[in-house]
Amino acid sequence: MKKWLSLLMMSMLVVGMLAACGTSDDSANGSAGEGGKTEGEKVLTMGTSADYPPFEYIDTAKSEDIIGFDVDLAKAIAKELGYEVKVQDIDFNGLIPAIQAGKVDFVLAGMTPTEERKKNVDFSDIYYTAKHMIVTPKDSGIKTVEDLKGKTVGVQVGSIQEGKAEELKKTVDFKVENRNRIPELVQEMKSGRFDAAIIEDTVAKGFFEKEKELTGFNISDASADEAGSAIAFPKESKLTKDFNRVLNEMKENGELEKLIVKWFGGEQ
Repeated sequence: MKKWLSLLMMSMLVVGMLAACGTSDDSANGSAGEGGKTEGEKVLTMGTSADYPPFEYIDTAKSEDIIGFDVDLAKAIAKELGYEVKVQDIDFNGLIPAIQAGKVDFVLAGMTPTEERKKNVDFSDIYYTAKHMIVTPKDSGIKTVEDLKGKTVGVQVGSIQEGKAEELKKTVDFKVENRNRIPELVQEMKSGRFDAAIIEDTVAKGFFEKEKELTGFNISDASADEAGSAIAFPKESKLTKDFNRVLNEMKENGELEKLIVKWFGGEQ
């Protein structure tokens, strides 16, 4: 009887070891999806720069979670496609390198699809269009672009506003300095190191609610689409087509407009 029990236990142990090995092999041989994850995980990593309210930011008074219009949009699209979203905070000028390095599956960060960026990543259709704004302290005396002559103007590194500043410099002589994050631009103006900054109007208006000493005016621009925002993907990513399909469905059924009203307070 003891010999029979020993043989039975040995058989069960062998079967268990074989089952474990089989499970390990199945996992190792699983096909990798976007961002190096197995397809079974169904999680996408979104890269963003969480300094850009109301697009993406952290309300530290409530939690350490990244929230905002772009985050809600990403989650809505991903849910329709059967994915969950993990949000990763990265300095704006590091977002495209993060895509190229495979660290994120897509970027949603109020990014404009410029021709230069299109050389490195693919973009979705435009999902939101805003305007450039010159932001200044209320007592600066700066009322027009021409008033920037001889001044120091701040912009975010790698942003479309950085390019806009260089364009404006062709007709008005001023100094351009850049910083990684929008709050840094605001702080430099408050400390007197910057006379003005160029910030997207929707984002600037969000700062005006807290920074009462700041004001601003929109830059007249013949190119209405210049500051349009789109979602960035790795070159040839299958997600581009999938996200575009859901994005356009949201435009048609009113879901995108609901998010715009929630985060920006009204229609564009």
